Amino acid sequence: MARLMLSLDGQVLAEYNMNKERYTIGRLPDNDIRIDNPAVSGHHSLIINILNDSFLEDLNSTNGTYVNGKLIKKHAMQHGDVITVGHHQLRFVDGQEGDTEQDEFEKTMVITSSSQGEDRIRRVGQAVDQAAKTAPKRTAAGEVPTALPKAKLQVLSGAFAGRELELTKALTTLGRPGVQVAAITRRAEGYFIVHVDSGKEDDFPLVNGVPIGPQARKLNDNDVVQLAGVKMGFFES
Repeated sequence: MARLMLSLDGQVLAEYNMNKERYTIGRLPDNDIRIDNPAVSGHHSLIINILNDSFLEDLNSTNGTYVNGKLIKKHAMQHGDVITVGHHQLRFVDGQEGDTEQDEFEKTMVITSSSQGEDRIRRVGQAVDQAAKTAPKRTAAGEVPTALPKAKLQVLSGAFAGRELELTKALTTLGRPGVQVAAITRRAEGYFIVHVDSGKEDDFPLVNGVPIGPQARKLNDNDVVQLAGVKMGFFES
């Protein structure tokens, strides 16, 4: 299934699955994709889905509809096309191509444990264990601990903006060797991120713009992680 990812200034705002034949884009509330901004016309653009093809049409908008920087009236959508409406962008992701893109993201950012030295992985475990010991215990005696919620990372910047990674493994190692590597681990106390390695001394990942330092840091819902030049949102469900 094709989808559109709405963003503004590189930040992903919403994602729309293209499961209907027609989608209108505009400022008014009756649009399928509403963009409440004065630079956007009431009914700005239209996307029509016919079988596996999608077609974009400008609806005589005041400021025009652009695809990959070019003004269009009608356009046959291709995977990766970026529609500009006012100041907002809509990135078109073809379903089958998107699966390949997800694979490329995981090849680029997700590092298997076997590719890391045993000493690095041991340091990850030690740092997380220490963080877990010092984390406050909120469960009262006799209570059943709350099940750990599911969590995911969503890429907020760069070529893979909008991609999601479910954090289902006990230990997920992320980054680029030689640049910056970190690990996120699932514990009974929650999800923790810890610095593993980097190309520069004391070059730690950021959480909400603040370096995490050498110790593991507990992640909270809606935290923004910046690792190896990529911003990712941490979301629990």
